[in-house]
Amino acid sequence: MKNHPLDICAAAEAGGYFRQIEALYADMDRVYDEIAGGYGFSCTGCADNCCMTRFYHHTTIEYAYLLSGFFQLSRHRQAVCLDRADAYNRELDRAIRKNAEFRQMCPVNEDGWCLLYAFRPMICRLHGIPHELAPAGRGKTFGAGCAAFEAHCGDIPYIPFDRTPFYTRMADLEGRFRKQTGMAEKFKMTVSGMLRATEKGAP
Repeated sequence: MKNHPLDICAAAEAGGYFRQIEALYADMDRVYDEIAGGYGFSCTGCADNCCMTRFYHHTTIEYAYLLSGFFQLSRHRQAVCLDRADAYNRELDRAIRKNAEFRQMCPVNEDGWCLLYAFRPMICRLHGIPHELAPAGRGKTFGAGCAAFEAHCGDIPYIPFDRTPFYTRMADLEGRFRKQTGMAEKFKMTVSGMLRATEKGAP
């Protein structure tokens, strides 16, 4: 299989992987909403916007799914997002060279709304509330909530939120997709990098 983004998206859709990732995302959203609701936490109107956080994503199947949504935008919207991605990448490169803090809005966020909300990757869905993770063969680790959560809900007792089943299912999906497509390269990209890959070809 060619590693061009359009070919990757076509392979994922033809293999039924988009249906599977939609089901996984639906389960993530359901559990996240239940637990966030238990805290009375909502991330709307947050000054410490996670869309300005530099997240790296490591799964080709999420890359394919995000781009499938991007390709559904109008050509004008795609061009606007690509221009923003260029600016984002320039600033990120500058911050990395200077070892400086980096905070810039994700290129698919427009007026506070994600243009690809239904297609957003796993970490965008799970970020914000305290969680635990117990990888096979390793001890359990705990992660704190975001700054907004700690400010508004930090004194509320922890409600168990184990991300492990979601990570395990995603790893299984990714492994099967890579085996089918023969993709062996390591994957590490921001959303901005994913968008730019539509013109430059896949990593």
